[in-house]
Amino acid sequence: MDHRSIEVEDLTSQTLDPNFWNEPKRAETIQRKIGINKKWLDEFGALARAVDDTEGLYEFQKESMATEAEVDAQYVETAGILADAEFRSTLNQKEDEMNAVLTINAGAGGTEACDWASMILRMYRMWAEKAGYKVIDLFEQDGEAAGIKSASIEIRGDYAYGWLKGENGVHRLVRISPFNAQGKRQTSFASVFVYPLIENDEIEVVVSPDDIRWDVFRASGAGGQHVNRTESAVRVTHIPTGIVAECQADRSQHRNRDTALNMLKSRLYQLELRKRQAEKDKIEAGKSKIEWGSQIRSYVLDDRWVKDLRSGYKVHNPDAVLNGELNEFFKAYLMWERNPTGEVDDDE
Repeated sequence: MDHRSIEVEDLTSQTLDPNFWNEPKRAETIQRKIGINKKWLDEFGALARAVDDTEGLYEFQKESMATEAEVDAQYVETAGILADAEFRSTLNQKEDEMNAVLTINAGAGGTEACDWASMILRMYRMWAEKAGYKVIDLFEQDGEAAGIKSASIEIRGDYAYGWLKGENGVHRLVRISPFNAQGKRQTSFASVFVYPLIENDEIEVVVSPDDIRWDVFRASGAGGQHVNRTESAVRVTHIPTGIVAECQADRSQHRNRDTALNMLKSRLYQLELRKRQAEKDKIEAGKSKIEWGSQIRSYVLDDRWVKDLRSGYKVHNPDAVLNGELNEFFKAYLMWERNPTGEVDDDE
């Protein structure tokens, strides 16, 4: 908290410069950092006050100036604030504060998998809207009969990536198929990839022009007819790694190029984070980690449950989950990731 307080003072002093708004993007970044740090300081202050109130009320109770019920109620309130602060302290990496890009790809299975991918896309949209985040469509490829083959969206807001970073991996759906006349139970898979979106001067990622290839094409899927009339959609490929970023969000090819390049830089940054984490895991051999891209969650609709296969968190209301009620899954994963207890048995 001392460090955050000093940073607020330093950044606030920069806003007093008469030329502060001459660089709007830099100014917005500084204002955002001030807001995030102030929020942390306010929450810590509220916790400190709650602890003081609990201690004071307990002293009053010993002097018969407060009831045991009043002390218990204050204790429960303070414990709740402390639990929330403990959870939020898991979002302590620089990239956690950033906006997020979320990409969904349908697995093998044709129409079933494409429909499942569209259900997941809707789930994250609804979560973001409930959380007060802004959702921007970046790319979408329709399935042949229903759903989507792939899609990318940007979720803008404080700590968007921090909340979503545990969603990387394979999501499994088990249900009675609406596309099968015999009503058979069907298993479908879709992969989710989340990475922090690097913007402005937050982190510098250098990409050599010689290492990338640009392609332009006509947009498809969501976006309206005005997007589809010209070859405004772009695809950039990073040749050394094979990483691809696509964008068709805007009718302007130039703006789509800027967005796609930002997406590429963000994915390269995420790749570097993964390499660092892999090295860290070698050192901390005692930590249990889920391998990148493995199955992380099962959604079983006919038996009415959804389970995270890492933290073990499970609910029996899949409709609510698919309607965007994901916060408890996020919290369970982040707390588990901090202190993993080992592999979770999955016998279901």
